[in-house]
Amino acid sequence: MLTIEWTLEEGWQKPHIQPFGNLSIHPGCSSLHYAVQLFEGMKAYRGPDNKVRLFRPLINMKRMLKSAHRACLPRFDGVELLECIRKLVKVDQDWVPHSDSASLYIRPTLLGTEPTLGVKKPSKALLFVILSPVGPYFSTGAKPVSLWADSKYIRAWRGGTGDCKMGGNYGASIYAQYEAVDYGCQQVLWLYGDDQQITEVGTMNLFLYWINEKEEEELATPPLDGIILPGVTRQSILELTRKWGEFKVSERYLTMADLRQALEENRVKEMFGSGTACVVSPVGRILYQGENLHIPCEGSFPPLASRLLKELTDIQYGRTPSDWSCIV
Repeated sequence: MLTIEWTLEEGWQKPHIQPFGNLSIHPGCSSLHYAVQLFEGMKAYRGPDNKVRLFRPLINMKRMLKSAHRACLPRFDGVELLECIRKLVKVDQDWVPHSDSASLYIRPTLLGTEPTLGVKKPSKALLFVILSPVGPYFSTGAKPVSLWADSKYIRAWRGGTGDCKMGGNYGASIYAQYEAVDYGCQQVLWLYGDDQQITEVGTMNLFLYWINEKEEEELATPPLDGIILPGVTRQSILELTRKWGEFKVSERYLTMADLRQALEENRVKEMFGSGTACVVSPVGRILYQGENLHIPCEGSFPPLASRLLKELTDIQYGRTPSDWSCIV
């Protein structure tokens, strides 16, 4: 694991790569009481050439810096932190699976460690990075997920921290997740506002592939307006599909009324979530106001989702050369 301490008086200390072990922190530190903390999620992939690669890691560093600013935690040099992470992965490279469906998960975390019960900017902090091998996201085969959409729970709001990767955003979502399971669904489709805007799926960004109101073939995803996490996979999908130039690609508001009408008029082609864990996860059903809205799925993985999954994983595992890859 990697650990780097920071103090207001002395700044960042020397990074240490050390054996994995428990942390020793004061029980009064602000991260335990007021969630003054943040994290990132990224992966290392072993390609058929046996080289280990990271996927667009500088985007993760940029997002982590944004989260640190919002949490009043110390700024850092993203390029230098990435170099520390590369060295850590290199030390533990034997843990990167020899598989084209598994990877090494990387979890950078930054938390306030000042021992005080005062609600204030911490004068001490700890940045650490831990690693864990992970298997395929779809361990029993890729199947479309079911979603529960209900506006009584809100994941994020404008002016809040929904566009930052803070632990409090995720801990507060667990209750709704279990209610979704009680309704026979696997994930929550988070809605926002009186018009019930579609925002995110569980911990994933959301995409709708449809024929829009102007009869245009369109891939749409909600805009980054402060309540959407700027996902690395989301950005990559937008850039890939815009490069294809085969259909309109938009960042636009979508409501449940838009979706319901489009389903009634047979204008929906696919819906899927995107994220580091799953890459692409098709949606097959949405439970909304007591009604099951069935999303078209050709087989277990519809065509566009399947194509995106292949193109992205080909880059991640080094089967397709790309400047998005960072060799460890």
